[in-house]
Amino acid sequence: MKDYLQFYINGEWVDPVEPRPVEIENPATEEPFARISLGSHADVDKAVAAAKAAFPEFAATSVEYRAELLDKIAAGYQARLGEIAENISDQMGAPMWLANAAQAPVGLGHYATMAQVLRNYPFEEEKDGWYIRKEPIGVCGFITPWNWPANQIACKVAPAIASGCTMVLKPSEIAPLDAMIVAEILHEAGVPKGVFNLVNGDGPTVGAYLSGHPDVDMMSFTGSTRAGVLVAQAAAPTVKRVAQELGGKSPNIVLPDADMQKAIGGGVNSMMLNSGQSCNAPSRMFIPRDKHDEAVSIARTAAENVKVQMPREAEKGAIGPISNANQYQKVQDLIQKGIDEGATLVTGGTGRPEGLNRGYFARPTVFADVTNDMTIAREEIFGPVLVMIDYDNEEQAIEMANDTEYGLSAFVQSGDEGHARQVAARIRAGQVVVNGAGPDMNAPFGGYKQSGNGREWGSYGLEEFLEVKAVLGASAA
Repeated sequence: MKDYLQFYINGEWVDPVEPRPVEIENPATEEPFARISLGSHADVDKAVAAAKAAFPEFAATSVEYRAELLDKIAAGYQARLGEIAENISDQMGAPMWLANAAQAPVGLGHYATMAQVLRNYPFEEEKDGWYIRKEPIGVCGFITPWNWPANQIACKVAPAIASGCTMVLKPSEIAPLDAMIVAEILHEAGVPKGVFNLVNGDGPTVGAYLSGHPDVDMMSFTGSTRAGVLVAQAAAPTVKRVAQELGGKSPNIVLPDADMQKAIGGGVNSMMLNSGQSCNAPSRMFIPRDKHDEAVSIARTAAENVKVQMPREAEKGAIGPISNANQYQKVQDLIQKGIDEGATLVTGGTGRPEGLNRGYFARPTVFADVTNDMTIAREEIFGPVLVMIDYDNEEQAIEMANDTEYGLSAFVQSGDEGHARQVAARIRAGQVVVNGAGPDMNAPFGGYKQSGNGREWGSYGLEEFLEVKAVLGASAA
């Protein structure tokens, strides 16, 4: 049993004011393998006070100093990449191939990218007789999730450091161990005392108190829409900035001229990646009605080729368990809801895959003959479950794609890139992926509607941490 019972506050590892040890469970075995301590209001007060005290000096540092700091963090992160991947796999169930290929390296990418962005970012801009200064917003509170833990920490911590902000991080209490390693990396890189602080805890105690703290100038939250509403409500009385990256029910429009094998098969594999636990997963696939049988056949074959395996033994392309018991039960309930509401179960269904008798493993599942008003088409399932919805014409496909409370991501598949761009322009989502394009860490990521507000990644992510000051009657130095 590994113990990580301390918090990182003001450049030191300190004991909690009121220790509340809890066990971290491996979702593949349902057995605890580590312990952390949950924090209290007193721990948050200490961390926020440290961040507040450190802010004036850190805000005044040079761009090059902060860029070099990010370089050192990236180097330290690179050195511990394997360890980070192993902890991510153990705590949230990602197969080791995915942990090594994406879950851990994506964090490294954000630190390296932000260092480049920072060195080229115009913090002052001359106007006609006046100028603009962009300055760090202040003390920031971060609440991060369990599904892509290293990614979500990095795409908040990196721009905060780049901007000159100080911060308090509350990682998910389900998957906190990589955050502890990140704290060690930042310490070794020489991040000044108080700039970065970490307090473990649950949402109702630490998360809510941090969100409402009067000395916190900004909250950045990634998680469910339900929890995001609670963060915003807690933050409202202090009128702080709130940036949110929330849930999604992303449409994947397969146009009639798309390569059906590539579009459908790729869509299934993208949906199943990370056991479907990605907020931008292409969970609603819209298919031409006259190609229904072909599309369903391709989807069935693709889903049945997805192997479900123990994380440490998984081959490339296989998926692991759902990350925790509560989420596993939600996935099971929604699969049953789809059956009850009359959708056609193409493959998969409730229960564990054959040969797995313990662990939170779900079966790769595909539903066809889904209508856009069914529960499985409306709610974010956050598991390896794809719903296929027929459409009669392009207008109908776009209308149904936009008929959702979410707007994080969308996908368009077409043999004509120009046509795909026209469709993309009409979808209400923060990011649209055309023909399976890969991610770009300089491109903004964030949502419309109840998928949140603000943007992360690249220069757009940096700007979330900046205040805009107009200086009149003087020229920039």
